[in-house]
Amino acid sequence: MFHTRLVFALIVGSATAVTAQTPASETAAVQKTIQAFFDGMRRADSAAVRRTLAPGAVFHTLSSRNGQTVLRPESPTEFVKAVGSPHKEVWDERITFDKVLIDANLASVWTPYEFYLGSTFSHCGYNCFQLVKLTDGWKIAHIIDTRRKEKCK
Repeated sequence: MFHTRLVFALIVGSATAVTAQTPASETAAVQKTIQAFFDGMRRADSAAVRRTLAPGAVFHTLSSRNGQTVLRPESPTEFVKAVGSPHKEVWDERITFDKVLIDANLASVWTPYEFYLGSTFSHCGYNCFQLVKLTDGWKIAHIIDTRRKEKCK
């Protein structure tokens, strides 16, 4: 009886240790996908940005118009096309990872950001990413963000 309890405790303990290691590697993989999205954007590499997106990805932005909150859909296809189109200034979205939550094949990531056109500040806000883990890794399924010019941090 004691031997059975000891073996059970060792199995449960080792399963907990394995589970504790998984989130760090998964968190890093999720962050790597988001970083690849922005690295591609900075390089004006539409193919690199496209590789980070899940099929059917959805983009939204929240803004304020006449004191009212407006939810606006944005086309991922048009965004990817714009990234690869010639533009004078580098599109530089500077993020920090605030929260990364993962359950199985779903991740939710919260990132404050500041957006620059070249070295000129444009706007700031927060991004909320929803990622899914597909056979070829973590992909961005949904991005929603806020945009403003003041009260950035």
